[in-house]
Amino acid sequence: MLAHDAGMTRHFSVALLAAAALALGGCATAVPPVEVTRFHNNATAGLAPGTRYAVEVLPHGDASATGGAAQPSLEWNSYRIAVERQLQLLGFVAAPEGTAAPLKVRIAFDRNDRMPLAKRSPVSVGVGGSTGSYGSGVGLGIGINLGGGPKQMQDLQLSVRIDDAATGQAVWEGRALSAVPVKAPAAQPSIAAAKLAEALFKDFPGESGRTISVP
Repeated sequence: MLAHDAGMTRHFSVALLAAAALALGGCATAVPPVEVTRFHNNATAGLAPGTRYAVEVLPHGDASATGGAAQPSLEWNSYRIAVERQLQLLGFVAAPEGTAAPLKVRIAFDRNDRMPLAKRSPVSVGVGGSTGSYGSGVGLGIGINLGGGPKQMQDLQLSVRIDDAATGQAVWEGRALSAVPVKAPAAQPSIAAAKLAEALFKDFPGESGRTISVP
């Protein structure tokens, strides 16, 4: 009977550790939601599929792009590529370089460090109870420390404005914001840009003036 109990305990231990590993893996691969706000007016009729657009040469709002001499950063180019992909999926057409277009697209991004969150108490997973037909009272407890100290976070923001090139008036503008751990894959420029751009243009043009959370 003792051998039988030991076998059951070993089997239960393996099952519990496997479940814990899956839980930890889910936490590691989770993608933070994106907070999205859009604004537009009645001129959105000019945003029909097939309309040509041109992206402003210097990134709108980029502090380094002053005097017209600075070049867009590599990270900004990641955001430009991501935004253009979404525009083209919506049916907009990029104007050939050097040609006029009815729409002007202005793109800006921001990346700011956030103060680490306070350290949370470790999470403990425990199982106890009787096993075997004689109620031997064998208990199993496993402590899993999910604390690991506070994580360094960053706030990532993508802003896009679409102007009527003829009047210079904004036709549509939006902002996408997300907080991600610095060392997470979601913080990498190409991944962050793709995620924010996809969320920003979801259900385009979106409800004006409303902030939504996009998973």
